[in-house]
Amino acid sequence: MKARAGLFAATATALALLCALLVISLARAPRRWSPVFITVTLQPGQSVVLGQAELAAPQADHQHLVLRRAIDGRWWAANASATKRVVLQRGSSERRIGSLAPRAGLAFSLGAHRFTVESASDGDITFSGAGARWRYDGATLYRDGQVQASCPDARLAGRAVARWNAAAPAAWTLARALTFGGNLRCANRLGLDLVAHGSATLARVDGKLLLEGGSADGERSPLILSDGAIELARAEEALDAVTAFTVGHTRLTLAIDGARAVLRPTRHVALFADTAQTLPPQVAWQWAPRALWVLPHGAHWNGALALCIALLCAYALAWQRGRWPFGRAGGASACVTSAATALLTIAGVTSLLMQRAGTPPGEAVSVVLAACTLWCCLLLPGRTSLAFNAALLLLGAGLVMQLELGLGAQESAWLRPFQKSVALLAIGLGGAAHLRLRQHTIVLPQRRLEWMLAALAAAALATLAVQVTFGDEAGVFDLQPVEFAKLALTALTAHCLAIGLGWRAQERAAAGARMLRWFRLGAPALLFAALLGLALIQVDDYSPLVLLLVWSAAMVLAYAIASGKHRLAGGLAALACCAGAGVAYLHMAGALAVAQWGFYADRFLVWLAPASHPHTGAQLLLAARAIADGAWWGADGQLGWSTLGRAAGAVLRVPALQDDFAPAFLLNRHGLLAALALWLLQALFLFGVLQLAIQQFAVSARARDFRQAWLARLRAFALCGGAAFVAGHFLLSWGTNLAIFPIMGQPMSFLSAGGSHLMFFICPLLALCAISAPSSEENQSCRSTYNTKS
Repeated sequence: MKARAGLFAATATALALLCALLVISLARAPRRWSPVFITVTLQPGQSVVLGQAELAAPQADHQHLVLRRAIDGRWWAANASATKRVVLQRGSSERRIGSLAPRAGLAFSLGAHRFTVESASDGDITFSGAGARWRYDGATLYRDGQVQASCPDARLAGRAVARWNAAAPAAWTLARALTFGGNLRCANRLGLDLVAHGSATLARVDGKLLLEGGSADGERSPLILSDGAIELARAEEALDAVTAFTVGHTRLTLAIDGARAVLRPTRHVALFADTAQTLPPQVAWQWAPRALWVLPHGAHWNGALALCIALLCAYALAWQRGRWPFGRAGGASACVTSAATALLTIAGVTSLLMQRAGTPPGEAVSVVLAACTLWCCLLLPGRTSLAFNAALLLLGAGLVMQLELGLGAQESAWLRPFQKSVALLAIGLGGAAHLRLRQHTIVLPQRRLEWMLAALAAAALATLAVQVTFGDEAGVFDLQPVEFAKLALTALTAHCLAIGLGWRAQERAAAGARMLRWFRLGAPALLFAALLGLALIQVDDYSPLVLLLVWSAAMVLAYAIASGKHRLAGGLAALACCAGAGVAYLHMAGALAVAQWGFYADRFLVWLAPASHPHTGAQLLLAARAIADGAWWGADGQLGWSTLGRAAGAVLRVPALQDDFAPAFLLNRHGLLAALALWLLQALFLFGVLQLAIQQFAVSARARDFRQAWLARLRAFALCGGAAFVAGHFLLSWGTNLAIFPIMGQPMSFLSAGGSHLMFFICPLLALCAISAPSSEENQSCRSTYNTKS
């Protein structure tokens, strides 16, 4: 009891400090201004060129958009950027300026090659040129009626999609763009002499075929419309019925009223320290300070916020009365607890929907929601554990880093990862809290749980297939199915190992039953193979391979220890030593020896000699410079205290700073001493998870019922698998940031802004940790068991 009270007191003190840092960062952040309305006034016949400065669009070009008002009063827009396009939105459909739907009789040329459209519809086009007759249906290119062969560099997934498109009905085909230019005529490439690859594309967008020219970067040939002798990329477009457009990554809504066009920036908006900006005479801004307490109009939102604070106060009052966290509350306290966890989930969903709608809540609202989430989980009645408490502190530290990074940038979008993480934490931890409160009332038979695990694995395979088909290495539909697949793989493998260790020699049945048992044991192999195939086919680095290797070694080690196979455990330890020696050998071998490789050799070369690759090695060099500036005490020499909430400075130039290189920001802002404290906290979390796994395995050894023993082993192996994946993320992220390993794109658990990793893996793992925490009687029983065995 004293140990639990001491753990709670230490966690509450550290969590209070982290919440104070959130509030101080928000309070010390300088006041920022941004334009809420941009008014462009043009008389008939006038035009104006707008860009980064005029549109408050940080990622736009200096001259990006041309607005013109014709003599008849109509408004027209044209693209002025050589490399970036303007996207127009009409209703629910979007289309880039410089693209058009081909029609019969249209003639266009690329270089010396001229093409004529013979027939065209929304889903099919036939045109002639370059010595052949071509037909394209949005998925497959036919040359004189024949499908072209696959390209030599096509991946397995691309070849499979091409075969499916050639055989499937038109309504079931998967859209694949046709590209003009290059030296190859294969698959959906139409090679042309003296025309660079990608000089033009023809693709199916929203059910219609659109022809578009490539970026005029000095290499690609312009696409010329022969009937008007104009370049398609520079063609004007009428703004009739246009409701919004995107410049760079900045989205602006549009409302035209006679001589005025009113633009309203809604995302990726530049922030300014004052309102003294030089603008063209046709452009006027209406300023507004950054609001910290933004909520949708309506008294119910303020009431929901007040209710959330009231529930937090009720939690604190109940703790002062001695009820929590040292005992299970009942009666009215149980109702308050259930209402608090339900409110957390609802608030998280609401905040996420608001962000998706383009109207995120204010930073102060997100800070309050973050504090309520962390404290409600800490004050939740019932059992406590080292792993869960350490995880809460890691989450708090990650939110502090993400808020600092968002406040230190001069763009509104940098705060979105912090707000998204807070919303997902409220959803995930709120649901986990409900599960923890109801763990004694939810009883699932083993067969039903097996069907649930099978459904989980099937869903994981389906999401991976969707990513391979429709997405890329960054995910699909703003999600990362790989994180969900890691959760399914961990749970399914834990179940199979728990079943395997429960077999008895005298329980062997007929051959058919043995085949079923071996199928149940080998089920994770399919999911593992799918993850491995995705890593080799879809992802352009080998970080998933390293993650799977670390996880596989950890699960084999856990099985070897549980089954008493010490030789196997010793062999794994020897392999780990060999892996460490291999990394040291690569450092000594140098870039010349690695240059002869064919397997990701470029990444190793950039790692070993980043100065020789200034473009691709910029990320490594910038991160190293940022870490060196931080030294032991941070860039300010005060562990980051004087820069808390202030501008981040040159460290913002490090690519992927909020994801893969978040530790570099921590080391730059708060120094190596803060990183050492974070390392200690991460080690405590892993130790706590393994401690829970050992306790659950001890419970399985004492259990008299097979189902209870199986469930305890299931929890033990699931905890080991979850700890292995988290340790792999820690290893890869620290190794990448400190240049121990080549650059591998993996976020650091708890610290980086990884929404899918947080929602689909970390939150379920914390729910399992909370459920697996033993009571004081179980701890005493575990100690008695170990003493008896020894």
